[in-house]
This record gives sequence, structure tokens and C-alpha cells, in this order.
Amino acid sequence: MTKPMTVDCPTCGTAVQWNAANAFRPFCSDRCKLIDLGAWASEEHKIPVSPDAEDDMFSQDLEPRTH
Repeated sequence: MTKPMTVDCPTCGTAVQWNAANAFRPFCSDRCKLIDLGAWASEEHKIPVSPDAEDDMFSQDLEPRTH
């Protein structure tokens, strides 16, 4: 028999079994899931990008401004 896979909850570090019965995986609870969501919403967590990445990504979509 194989041992169930466990992961650490990203919020509190508690060991959590990774299986279909755990509706909150990879979190241990709804509370930890909501704490993590709040951190993303308040921009405590960010995906790192260079400062000009967004300008480079969308600059060709718009016509140049003329004043």
C-alpha cells in the first residue's frame, strides 16, 4: 500500500493530505485559503516582472498618441 501524499499548507505550514476528500487542498482549511486570497488581493503576493514588461506587452496594441 502506498502512503498518501502530503504537502505543507502554504499559509500555516500544517501537513495536509493531497486527496480528493480535502476540498481545500493545498490549504488545510477554508480559513488558510481565505488568508492567502486576501494576501493576493492586497498585493502582498506578486508575480515578479520587469517594470517595463507591461508596456512592452501592450504598446503595439494602441496607436501612438499625438498631442
